[in-house]
Order: sequence, then C-alpha cells, then structure tokens
Amino acid sequence: MDAFYASVEIRDNPKLKGLPVAVGGMGMLSTASYEARKYGVRSAMPGFIAKQLCPDLIIVPTHFDKYKEASHLTRQVFAQYDPHYRSYSLDEASLHLTPYLRSHPDTTAEEVAKKIRESVFRETKVTCSVGIAVTRKLAKICSDINKPNGQFQLAADRDVVISFMKDLPVRKVSGIGKVMERILHGLNITTCGQLYEQRVVLHYLFKPESVDFFPLCGARSILIRKRAIDRQSTTQECIQRTHVSGIR
Repeated sequence: MDAFYASVEIRDNPKLKGLPVAVGGMGMLSTASYEARKYGVRSAMPGFIAKQLCPDLIIVPTHFDKYKEASHLTRQVFAQYDPHYRSYSLDEASLHLTPYLRSHPDTTAEEVAKKIRESVFRETKVTCSVGIAVTRKLAKICSDINKPNGQFQLAADRDVVISFMKDLPVRKVSGIGKVMERILHGLNITTCGQLYEQRVVLHYLFKPESVDFFPLCGARSILIRKRAIDRQSTTQECIQRTHVSGIR
C-alpha cells in the first residue's frame, strides 16, 4: 500500500488531503504522505526533526484498529486470486498468479493487477501499486517503479531481466539497508550488475546465506534459476505507507 497509515488518515479526514501529513508522534514517525516526503520527511524519523524540515507538517496519532481493518479488506481481495498469498505486514503482500492465470487463459497478469488495484480501492478507498515479475523479489522492486497508484511489469525474458537488474542500485533491493549499502559502496559496488561481477569477492567476505540473498550472486540467482521465468508473481503495496528510506 502507498503511504498506508497516512492514506487511511487522509481518507477519514478529507481536510488533510493535499497537505503534508505524517503518522506517529514527536518521538518517531511511522509514515509520511507524499506531500510530506517532498520536504524530506520519512518514516522512522523523529517527529521534531520532521517539523524542522516541514514546519507545516501535520502529525496524526496512530490508529492501528483502522489500519488493521483496511488491511483485512485488502487480504480478502488477494485471496480471490491466490488463496496462499504471502502477507509481510499490514500494507504489503505478494501473490503467485501462475495458477490463476492457467485457469483463466484469456486473462493477462497486467489485467489481473489492474483488477486487484481497482478492487482494493473500491473496498478501502486507498490506492495501491503493483509489480509483476517472475520472482517475488523482482516483483517487489517493480512495485516501487510507478507508485503511487500504478503498476509495472517486468517481461518474463531472461535478457530483459538481466538488463533490468544490471544498472539497478543495490539500495533498491529489499533487505539491503543503509549499513549494507555503505559496506558495498566501500567495495565499489553500487549496482546489482557490480554485485554479480564481484560475486567471488563477496563469497569470501560474507556468509553463504548473505551472498545467496544478493541478486545475481547466489545459487538461487535469477541467472541460474531459469525456470523462474515460467512464473508470475505480483507484489502489492497500497497507498497507506511511506517508502522514503528505501524500497518498502
């Protein structure tokens, strides 16, 4: 969901629409609206610092009951297309669409993604962004490209996938945070393509589990797992949450 908590608060208080809004307190923010992000306000930022960046920032206290209710409605939509969907948090989930597409041969993944977005908005009145790709990790990366309220499909073609990943900044990969980004930059690694080029060095410096997590490097790499091209995964993020400090 896109800026999930903030979007729910704006939905329930239309007077906040178009204004810089954050959810949380002066101690810490959990979400910021897209208007607030223009000033550098982001999640996991102390509220008093956010107010210095944006003096007109409106900080709303959290209402988890409302967020859980909206999340429950989105999950009901997901279950229609993948009963075994994976939910990672209140505002994020991934769906394996291959079985659904096989049983609906006249429907494309893009059409399904659009239907999901429309259904989520109809049920919750908040928007979501969708990424479509051959793996869940790639789908999550793609979900960040055309948000808010958009979708992006990465073609199920090996050359297209590799070309897409080659120049992708490592920070765009879910799970690579600021600390790991700095470590990789210290090794002159800033893109996923460079991760692959330095994969031998990485195997010596990191645990096998860590290397396997890096795209293009481990035994589960998209380069090696050609069979993954036969799959379609969709990652869902709804406009209820801020993704300022990375790919979330």
